[in-house]
Parts: sequence; structure tokens; C-alpha cells
Amino acid sequence: MKMKIEDHIAFTANHKDWKVGDKLVMMEDHKIAHFLASVSNTVNLKIPEYLTDVMDIARIRNLAEEIGEKEPWEVLKTLKSPGTSRKLNPMIFEDDKKLKKLLLDAAKALLAREALSKKFPVSYPEEPIRELRTTLMYNEDHINFTAKHGSWIVVKRLIIDDKTPMADVARILASINETTVSKIPVYAGIDLKGIEGWFGDIKKAKSDSEIKALVDKLLTIPIEQYAPEEFAGHAKVYALRIALQKVGLSIDVPSKSLEKYLEKS
Repeated sequence: MKMKIEDHIAFTANHKDWKVGDKLVMMEDHKIAHFLASVSNTVNLKIPEYLTDVMDIARIRNLAEEIGEKEPWEVLKTLKSPGTSRKLNPMIFEDDKKLKKLLLDAAKALLAREALSKKFPVSYPEEPIRELRTTLMYNEDHINFTAKHGSWIVVKRLIIDDKTPMADVARILASINETTVSKIPVYAGIDLKGIEGWFGDIKKAKSDSEIKALVDKLLTIPIEQYAPEEFAGHAKVYALRIALQKVGLSIDVPSKSLEKYLEKS
């Protein structure tokens, strides 16, 4: 007899002194959205910690502080500038050019998240998961994220031992974040197409005037038109993501870049 898996979403992390977890079984759409947002906030807080072996997180944060003091449009311009990439380069502990570029993708996203957090909401309104509210699925050190709701089934799991590179933990956390980012709008009723339409007259923002126009649109978006009131705060983060695409920036560490780095290193 096949065991029927109940609809649920669960996240557990057990590594060194990080022991947290939660599970959702009341699968109403709005509860799913809130839970996923909480998971996203949780993993994003920890990703930098797991990248300290491959990049100088303290220096990246200092650079973010410096950039974050500028006007909002200048923050975007600076993050996008080749000069910023040149500043980031020595902060990455890798000599191989191709591998360095993959880590640079992650460093740029971290820098953008940190710098932009001074001007815009980059996290969701939910509290991150800070304690263990469910049973750990494994005795071993691990990161585990599972979800089943209707036809949506996902399993993202990493068992951590002495040989596990810390960047691999960052990779799984980034991958979990990507899943939450793709699913929150579905369950929160956020109209991504509508938000994209709001920025529709700006194809790419390269010049100062284009970046200023983009930021102006971001600051004046009538967000209540694109999301239920309960998820207006979440929709603002998506508006930021969509605006950033116009300048080729992201606040989400790309798991694929870390995956390729780990495969090739």
C-alpha cells in the first residue's frame, strides 16, 4: 500500500547551533503565502553566513553600507556600475576567472540586497523562523524543505557532513528561496503581470534619467491595485524585483551560479 503524503509545507534546519523548523498543514492560500514568506526570510538571513569561505562578507556589507547612503536612484546606478564589480572582485576568494565570475553573481545579489535594504523593503513582513516548532526529519545535520499541495510537490534537501562545502549549504538555501519567490504570488494573489505593466514603458534603464524614472515609478506604484491589503508589503518586494530586472540587478542569490561553482571547483 502506498503511503499517502498529507498536504503540507515544512522547513527544518539543523546545523551546529542553528536548529529551527516549522510545518504548515492548514493549507489555506493566505496561510501558505505567509509561511513561504517566513521561510524566505529565514534562509536569506543565513545565506551570507554560509558564503564566508568563498567571499569576504564583512567587506561586502561595508560596501553595501557605503552605497546605501546614496539617493535611491544612485544606489541602483552604483550597484550596476563596472566600478562596483571591480571593487567586489578582490572580495572573492577565488583565482580562477570562470569560477570567480560565478561567485561574483552571488556577491552582487548579496550586495544589492544589503544596499537596497537601506531604501526599500527587501524582506517580507513575516518574522523568520527562529526556533524549532516541529520535529526534525533527520538526526544528521541537514537543511530540508518539502511541500505538497495539489500537484505542487517539491523536495529540497541537503544532509551536511564534514565534507560538505559551506557554499553548498548556501546553494540549497538560495534554491529554497527561489521556490518561495516563485510561489508566494500564486498563493497571495499578487498580480505580477499588473506590476510588470506598471513598469511597462521602461524597457531597460541605463541612463541616469531612465534610472530616475524607474525609481520614481517604484516609489509611486499604487500597490493596493496589485495585491490584497494583507499582502501589500509582499507585493512591494515584487515591485522592487521587477524594477531591478530593468537594470539587470537581483536581490536573490542565484542557486545555479553556486551550483556551477561547486561542480567546477
